[in-house]
Amino acid sequence: MSTQVSIDKDLTKVRPVAQKKDQPRAGRISKAVAYVFLAALCVIWAIPIIFGISTSFRSQTEVVSSGFRLLPENWTFESYKAILENTSTAPIMQWLWNSVFIATLHTLLVVVVISITGYGYSRMTFKGRDTLFFTLLGISFFPGVVNLIPSYKIIDALGWVNTSLAMIIPGLAGMGNIFLVRQFMNSIPKDLDESARVDGASDFRIYLSVILPLVKPVLIVCALFSFTGSWNDFLWPVIVYTDVTKMPVTAGLLLLQDIYGNYRMIGQLMGSAILAIIPTLLLFLFAQKYFVQSINLNSGIKG
Repeated sequence: MSTQVSIDKDLTKVRPVAQKKDQPRAGRISKAVAYVFLAALCVIWAIPIIFGISTSFRSQTEVVSSGFRLLPENWTFESYKAILENTSTAPIMQWLWNSVFIATLHTLLVVVVISITGYGYSRMTFKGRDTLFFTLLGISFFPGVVNLIPSYKIIDALGWVNTSLAMIIPGLAGMGNIFLVRQFMNSIPKDLDESARVDGASDFRIYLSVILPLVKPVLIVCALFSFTGSWNDFLWPVIVYTDVTKMPVTAGLLLLQDIYGNYRMIGQLMGSAILAIIPTLLLFLFAQKYFVQSINLNSGIKG
């Protein structure tokens, strides 16, 4: 009997060891499969980008005569020179400046509006607060295209057609951003508010000194997506802009399809598209650390 018990004890000791040896091997295989899959996706994504960039550095003769070639035979800047010299029908640098101004100011105002609004819905108490919030949230699920005609009528009545205000003001109080900020603020203990009120702080002081520093992660997320959303907005600027010099770059790229739409000017068209993505690319390169940190929406709360 004692021998049988000792054997059973030995078996119970051996089995976990065997399982522990198998787990690292399975983990290595799953990681290898994941890396191969991600590498294949990167290649599929990168080849069109590389081909587009290289096409902008090809000569017109090579664009027309050569077939698919990932890199150009002779690198040239003639497409970019033609783009920068065309300041009348396609002022690409003016379009880029317009987009930078619009997207930056829009993003700053979005951060101010959604942080104050989120504070009101989360920390303040007033009659019909939750009913109003969820009503507006439900309305926001309607497709944006439904609001195009009413929005244009409002913009036209205010005299904002062909002005930056037509791009900056609409969309400041996006319910998606307000929802994120409200949910984040709800996770902050209200004991902090009570402690500040005991010290004589007003609601604005609590918002500015207590809540705002804690919601910085979610505000970074909203700011990044607001900037890229404003920069990449295409349909709305095409509707509200008719003056070529006041267009943002997305509306300008549509105009370029008519100017450079000829197959002999593919290099200029690709060069213009590459110039249009440089600002957002630089934004994500410099803000990547903050973006990754802000994905954890609870990182601002300690203890």
